[in-house]
Amino acid sequence: MASTVNCLNADPWIPSSRRNADSQIACAPEMRASARTDKKEPAPFSEATSIHGLCLNSSLKHGKEKALNHKVDDQWVNIPAATFVERIKNVALGLAALGIRPGDRIALLSENRPEWSIADMAILSLGAVNVPIYTTQAIDQIDYILADSGPRAIFISSKKLFRHASTVLSTRKLEHVMFFDSGVAEDVEQSLSLADLERTGAQQAQERPDAFDAYLRAVRPDDLATIIYTSGTTGEPKGVMLTHNNFMSNVLSITAGLPIDAADVALSVLPLSHIFERAGFYVFVYNGLEVYYAASFDQVGENLREVGPTVMTAVPRLFEKVYHRIIKKGMSEKGWKRKVFTNSLEVGQRYGELKDTGRWISPTLRIRQGLASRLVFSKWRAGVGGRLRYFVSGGAPLAPALSYAYLAAGIPILQGYGATETCIVCANRPGNNHVGSVGIPFDGIELKIADDGEILVRGPNVMRGYYGQPEATAAVLKDGWFYSGDVGHMDKQGRLYITDRKKDLFKLSNGKYVAPQLIESLLKESEFVGQVVVVGAGRKQPVALIVPDWESLNKALSETGEAFPKDRRELSKHPVAIKIVQRDIAALTTSLADYERIRRVALLPDEFTIDSGELTPTLKVKRRVIDERFGELIDELYS
Repeated sequence: MASTVNCLNADPWIPSSRRNADSQIACAPEMRASARTDKKEPAPFSEATSIHGLCLNSSLKHGKEKALNHKVDDQWVNIPAATFVERIKNVALGLAALGIRPGDRIALLSENRPEWSIADMAILSLGAVNVPIYTTQAIDQIDYILADSGPRAIFISSKKLFRHASTVLSTRKLEHVMFFDSGVAEDVEQSLSLADLERTGAQQAQERPDAFDAYLRAVRPDDLATIIYTSGTTGEPKGVMLTHNNFMSNVLSITAGLPIDAADVALSVLPLSHIFERAGFYVFVYNGLEVYYAASFDQVGENLREVGPTVMTAVPRLFEKVYHRIIKKGMSEKGWKRKVFTNSLEVGQRYGELKDTGRWISPTLRIRQGLASRLVFSKWRAGVGGRLRYFVSGGAPLAPALSYAYLAAGIPILQGYGATETCIVCANRPGNNHVGSVGIPFDGIELKIADDGEILVRGPNVMRGYYGQPEATAAVLKDGWFYSGDVGHMDKQGRLYITDRKKDLFKLSNGKYVAPQLIESLLKESEFVGQVVVVGAGRKQPVALIVPDWESLNKALSETGEAFPKDRRELSKHPVAIKIVQRDIAALTTSLADYERIRRVALLPDEFTIDSGELTPTLKVKRRVIDERFGELIDELYS
């Protein structure tokens, strides 16, 4: 079990009712001596007792001219720290003028943009509760979230998203609908724009200059900050209640654990509705980083080169896409250029593996790696902006070969682990980064492995419970431990390794258990694999349903010299297409135990999507839906 320091009694942010000598909740790490103690200067507001107070104090202290940055008409527009805080104050006071009070829920439906963060901080400043909704959420799930959480108001970014949710909003009568984009409120009854709200708040600030600070002082660490609904892979989403102290403790422990400071620049890519990006954003603001909001996921490559971030949070899907794009480009070269590329990739992956496992690296390999770095990997580094110190990756396993390649390219990926219910639990560190592991826990967080392999988490980062669901809460919170539903193990150094979701493990007819995510991460190394789901419960061997990377597959087919149908539905059943993918998959799974190897695959013509119901808003596969939808096809693979 990871060690913790029990200094709860010294923590002024925790109410006295929770301070006792026997408590196992560790104190916030800002009380410990560290290289960052010079950051704890007198605050411009009252002493921070909330996550927004913590962030606003730091934002003003650092005073960055480019605190937040976003694109308008293809130009980066900067928002200074002082403006950021002023807008938060005005929106908060505007909400108060509408009658919003502590404990009121306010929904937030928007893509990533500065207004998301401004509205979030404003809601929290009043002691109200932010209920974020994914822009990709299905209508029935939006309806469920609004019905379950009961918000009084909602922020919506645009007319497009309003149209998406309009059928629900027409039946769920909210008191206030507020739009980020100008001009939208004019066409919607009983609504107002963010600009109008800010004007009202600015007038309130003049009339009551001490009001905002009074609201800040009133919010306490144990107050509810947000209700974030889980992705609902196996049923209706559950509303996770997170307090201000959940976020504060997480921000401070991450700051103590990762090298991050005001000289860093971050690119925000993942939805702020997700706990990983939201907690990361609070870390960025607390440490005084310049934060750039990616215009869209499709423009991440362009934004990386423009911004040149030094740190960034991402998910394996991004790394896989970038990796396969690089492979396609390298393999499209002719003659010696292609040979240099393939040799460099082979050398880099071998070098990365030896370096990661601490084994001896021969002088010859070091020289070859140096050449590969100059000739090939320098272009990879330039492609991510040329300044990146590290990525932090979460959400799913990353294939080892990809990790080794990025490591050799001088682009470390620090895999981490967390959940909506626990914020960010652990991560690798730049000086202690091990491929396959999700690292050691951050200060104050304990990990334990149950007898059946389930990962248990305890600490000030763990949620209060599920909103309105005491039975569901009692099922996962026992004796202070959160039962994560994930299965894994820890090594002697305290590093955590994730095997899979407990409910996703399946047993073959021979009694052996299979962890599908680990196999899927291997298969994603193939240039022919776009998406993949491994199935096989109760069967003698696992099989794979694969949505091909059609560009790569079509190129391989063209090289055979044969004629093939252009229709993907026909092509997905063509034996030559299946054989090409199956051969590549078989080569990738030779390291697995015999019962885990994939010997049969089916190709699917269409991608798994959120709209089709096969993916959650966080892009997790709904395995039950896949099993039902493709049941006949799966049966054919075993016939």
